[in-house]
Amino acid sequence: MKKITIAIDGHSSTGKSTAAKQLAKKLNYIYVDTGAMYRAVSYFVLQNRLIENGQVKENELTDHLEDIKIRFENNPDSKNADVYLNNVNIEKEIRTLEVSNIVSRVAEISAVRKKLVQQQQAMGVEKGIVMDGRDIGSVVFPDAELKVFMTAAPEVRATRRYDELIERGDDITFDEVLKNVLERDRIDSSREDSPLIQTEDALLLDTSKMSREAQLEQLEQWARERIPDGSEQ
Repeated sequence: MKKITIAIDGHSSTGKSTAAKQLAKKLNYIYVDTGAMYRAVSYFVLQNRLIENGQVKENELTDHLEDIKIRFENNPDSKNADVYLNNVNIEKEIRTLEVSNIVSRVAEISAVRKKLVQQQQAMGVEKGIVMDGRDIGSVVFPDAELKVFMTAAPEVRATRRYDELIERGDDITFDEVLKNVLERDRIDSSREDSPLIQTEDALLLDTSKMSREAQLEQLEQWARERIPDGSEQ
């Protein structure tokens, strides 16, 4: 049976990646975390000192884009897809607050977005894909059969992110995390190239008071309503 394309956009720390990953498993679809791709580029920026006084050296980064090779590989232990940058597993490294603090600025750069959007569109040619990010429904897959926009109150999102970082052993305060969440919202929503928006045909999912189980249940319901004959095959 025909498969569909599912585009999930929204603010940071709304549970997009977790929900999208679980939905893909339910439907036996391919899951792509585009946020991890932008984080990989951001990690490259940090490692190569392409940032100064909080500003990304855009011209230098653009010159290095051909040197950035990103791929996903299944991790047999976690059962998830880890991110590799130039054949090195950087899954843990890209989840730090240091990367979070610059990823929205890196994502503002048109040359970076163009390169990654091309890769993302190529991944979805055969459909049967669940992709989450900031511009999936608006730019990457404007014709996706299911578009979802996920959001939650900033304080709720900051709490979720703070708990994750503390569990990892990071030395961070809640105020620092909340500041990061609000700043990323501002940059993502106001950038000139592919700003974060809820498209007119996207369904809104506010996860402020929803459990992960409830989020998955709602997403699966919407997906099966759009898959011909309710089949994922």
